[in-house]
Amino acid sequence: MAATYQAERDRGLTRLLETVRALPEGERPWCSGVALAAGTATGPLAEESFGWAVRYAAYDERADRGVELPRERWVPVRRDTLFDLASLTKLCTTIVALRAAERGLIALDGRVAAYAPECTAAAEHGITVRQLLTHTSGLIPELPLYEEDGVERRLARLAAEPPVTPPGTARRYSDLNFLLLQRVLERTAGRGLDRLVQETVTGPLGMADTRFRPPSSWLPRMAATEDQRRPWGKVDRGMLRGVVHDENAWALGGVAGHAGLFSTAGDLTVLCRALLAGGGPVLSPESTELMLTAPGLGFEVDQPWFMGELAGRGAAGHTGFTGTSLVVDRSRGVYLVLLATTVHPRRRPGDSAPRAAAATALARAVD
Repeated sequence: MAATYQAERDRGLTRLLETVRALPEGERPWCSGVALAAGTATGPLAEESFGWAVRYAAYDERADRGVELPRERWVPVRRDTLFDLASLTKLCTTIVALRAAERGLIALDGRVAAYAPECTAAAEHGITVRQLLTHTSGLIPELPLYEEDGVERRLARLAAEPPVTPPGTARRYSDLNFLLLQRVLERTAGRGLDRLVQETVTGPLGMADTRFRPPSSWLPRMAATEDQRRPWGKVDRGMLRGVVHDENAWALGGVAGHAGLFSTAGDLTVLCRALLAGGGPVLSPESTELMLTAPGLGFEVDQPWFMGELAGRGAAGHTGFTGTSLVVDRSRGVYLVLLATTVHPRRRPGDSAPRAAAATALARAVD
């Protein structure tokens, strides 16, 4: 019986690898390159990388295709390749917030304005920390902060933005929630979010390859993102590598509550294993349970559109605009990390079907 189960699982994991291997292939690949890590709290099940971290020099809008670099300058995805995590950054911001709540620095049902009084619209409408974490603040998804002149004016515009629905009455996913949460955390701790993430998450877990604003010495290991130009982009920055893709995070100096972290698949597996094991050393089991249980704090729970058949038993995770995703399924005791470069050489309409397919392959392998 055990041998039969092991053989079935091995075949399932082979299907998972085949599913992910195909993502950077074909005339219109889903991504330029991808790193896969799947495993349990005690060790890996599958770790592999496919495709290219750097392949294109630019995007040709007339031909609607990437302009490839000379073949000898293509850089393959390796185990130590760093990816722009995009909205997976929100997960680390969430952990910092819950740790602050454990220490009594903030209360989840405390009002944002009690900690960051400069957030005048949040004060007027009584927005709470929990509403930021559950995307029920009523705020719109994003603001073009990059259009404002200087960081102070950008933050002032953020602080003055009112909700469009009464807080607590509807869920609307918004980057603004985590930018306001950043203000709360920085004001109460007296330190920047980059230091807080290092002190609370990456330092205790030994995630040495995870940080905001990676140094130039890391550039050879960085995956490129987009030839960012209008009209598909929001600003004109050219081909990006080693600097944050998100325009608002860039305009705020590269450290933002919603985006800005870079990491490797290997580093993220350390975080996943900690969550599967109850949260230590970054969070208490009680906070971890609260964070990962529906409706979730910072994490999305049971979303088949990117979790496939891992959804349905309390799986929690998130996606990122650059092509990243992470799922922790405590019922099965497994995790799945996919770090891809879907915006190299330029962004396309979102398609999470490959994420869901990979998650389904993992679910079937372990089931």
